[in-house]
Amino acid sequence: MNALVVGHGSIGARHARILEEEGCAVGVVSGRPGPKVRFETLADGLEQHAPLYVVVANRTADHKTTIHALASAGYTGRVLVEKPLFSSLSPLPQHQFQSLHVAYNLRFHPVLRALHGAIEGHRVLSVQAYAGQYLPNWRTGRNYRDSYSADRTQGGGVLRDLSHEFDYLGWLLGPWIRATALGGHLSPLKIDSEDVAVVLAAYAACPAVSVHLNYLDRPGRRRVVINTDEATFEADIARGTLHEGEKTEVFPMDPDDTYRAQHRALLSGEGGGACTAPEALDTLALVEAAEASLAHPQWVVR
Repeated sequence: MNALVVGHGSIGARHARILEEEGCAVGVVSGRPGPKVRFETLADGLEQHAPLYVVVANRTADHKTTIHALASAGYTGRVLVEKPLFSSLSPLPQHQFQSLHVAYNLRFHPVLRALHGAIEGHRVLSVQAYAGQYLPNWRTGRNYRDSYSADRTQGGGVLRDLSHEFDYLGWLLGPWIRATALGGHLSPLKIDSEDVAVVLAAYAACPAVSVHLNYLDRPGRRRVVINTDEATFEADIARGTLHEGEKTEVFPMDPDDTYRAQHRALLSGEGGGACTAPEALDTLALVEAAEASLAHPQWVVR
């Protein structure tokens, strides 16, 4: 299958490499030299490469323009957009895409898949999710000050950068109902985006959810603890383990496995539970609600 990747930064290059490994004929839209098959513009890529699958992996601020350009060009194949879907809430254009999904690849993590099955049929009472990683150690060989994570205008800040947590919680618990947040730029990191956020929320299937996100943890951590009416589950996403009481399951995996599984599900046309555009917009609405709460917190003061 012909695939076209729009953007060739670190994540675009990763998508291109994995799709080549999956047997796709990959073209890349980028102004950077390097890709074997490169196109200067999206229009050139669509016309000359005739892709059946397009991955939008350019800057978050450019996602909306790219999706609208695909729709205007009459593209009718499958589309995967890197997260978040847009830099701010916006309606989707009228389109004829065969499918439109957003790359929240943690849905394909075997630990979260096992957790999804384990809590089925349980009444969820409380959830605590945690994700943190020290930003200067995040991208090898690159100054963290130059990354999009450091810049709010490019989609940086933990609420957007680590929005995987909000997506998989929506996948596990259904839509969010209400939320509030506190945090901000609290560390000495030379960035203009928030490096700590603590979000309290209620979801359709859980009345008490807390989400802690930061750019500070050394070493990085990513886990979720779920209390149900029958058991306590702790999924350590970074280590690939799922604990239920004294029982522990281990899920060995390669860092590319979730990306590979996501592409296979979408290339097959089955979807496999991949994040849909409406679900991604719901996550973005939660991010914007949390950002608004950070900007104008309301406290009960004694």
